[in-house]
Amino acid sequence: MTKNKLIPDLRRDAALIFQAGVKAADPYLAVKQSLHNVANQLQISLENSRDKRRSGGWQKIHLIAFGKAACTMAKAAQEVIPAHLLAVPGIAVCNYENVTAIEYIDVVGAGHPLPDMAGFAAAQRIAEIAQQAQEGELVLVLVSGGGSALIPYPAHGISLADKIATSDLLLASGASINAMNCVRKHLSRLKGGGLAKMAAPADVHALVLSDVLGDELSAIASGPTVADATTFSDAIKVFTDKQLWDKLPVAVQNHLQQGEQGAVSETAKAGDDIFKHAAYTLIGSNAISVQAIMHSADTLNYQRHLYSDQLDGEAKEVAKDLLQYAHALLTKGMDKPLAVLAGGETTVTMQGKGLGGRNQEMALAFAIAAEKKPLAADWVFLSAGTDGRDGPTDAAGGIVDAQSITRMHDAGIKTEQYLANNDAYHVLQKSKDLLITGATGTNVADLQILLIQPNTKLSQSGDHNV
Repeated sequence: MTKNKLIPDLRRDAALIFQAGVKAADPYLAVKQSLHNVANQLQISLENSRDKRRSGGWQKIHLIAFGKAACTMAKAAQEVIPAHLLAVPGIAVCNYENVTAIEYIDVVGAGHPLPDMAGFAAAQRIAEIAQQAQEGELVLVLVSGGGSALIPYPAHGISLADKIATSDLLLASGASINAMNCVRKHLSRLKGGGLAKMAAPADVHALVLSDVLGDELSAIASGPTVADATTFSDAIKVFTDKQLWDKLPVAVQNHLQQGEQGAVSETAKAGDDIFKHAAYTLIGSNAISVQAIMHSADTLNYQRHLYSDQLDGEAKEVAKDLLQYAHALLTKGMDKPLAVLAGGETTVTMQGKGLGGRNQEMALAFAIAAEKKPLAADWVFLSAGTDGRDGPTDAAGGIVDAQSITRMHDAGIKTEQYLANNDAYHVLQKSKDLLITGATGTNVADLQILLIQPNTKLSQSGDHNV
């Protein structure tokens, strides 16, 4: 059986382009570029300006980090902050896979995407640190994706079990990240500006690695240091729109209704005095990583096409739309390999009981769609999370090619049934199309890479591992 050598080359290139996107979101370098030790005082670069900096002659600096990149960001900050100013110990809360020991920092592993008791205890410690901060001191907050789940601190009257059950409902419903964070902010003491409120009258500055499309600061880790424009009514609407209200724990229903009626204080709003001493710097984002994969594709001599830098929607439907876009490009002709690139965060509405994540589901759906309407060219499609973990699996996502469906059928897999059961992981595992990178230490949502090679004779290949 003749092997097609082009497919492995395309798979290699797709993996290289993806890694360029991950590297562009390196949290260690981003923090190092934003903090400056000048004459034993800390200065902080402000967004979009390396020359414009914030400095307050702070007497003490309290370091708080949370999110999937917390350890890497905290290590970088600890190396820059003048030692005599650093209040010890600081705290870094990250997912268990990314735990790394850091000098002078208490590192806590916690649950993600569902919160756990370790995260709850860490959230309480964060609140204590913030409340101990005094005027003339700085609370430096390092925020990265995943922060919402990692530091659960339920509002009065709501148990952690209630919050976990609520998070589980939202995750299974296919709710957008913005909808989920709206709810989280209204069930939490830290989120929706709560951390900034606790730290007042100390100064607060957040270095933010964004995993949210459009970089809406109040949605990243549910905005613990910034104003929140959403309301209790908005949070209730998330559940009524998804027809989930009657499935909510009673304590959550009561809290949201009391908030809507004004019996519970709203989240912090723009114009509140607490924000006079609070600022932030956006140090990394999905948009920055999309630019990096565009550059990488160009370097590898692909004709690049930006499909979307704010990709969203149901993963399997987005896959079909992307295939249609590729067909449209091919009708125009091609004189060099094409790279169709995207970044964002899709959703999956759970209908089955299988294992996978939005990226694996998109990869499988693309392969199925391409079998029904084949591209007249060799191709490889990669969809993966920049954090190295897609859903509750050990895979970053999936990387399929023009011969993946053949491998799946040879393994006796009925692909449509697996897709309907949301079980992309086991399909891609059997066809050797899982993309496994391990934890990357960063998180700026997802990247999609479709590489298309000019017309070649397709043949089956067993040589397809990245």
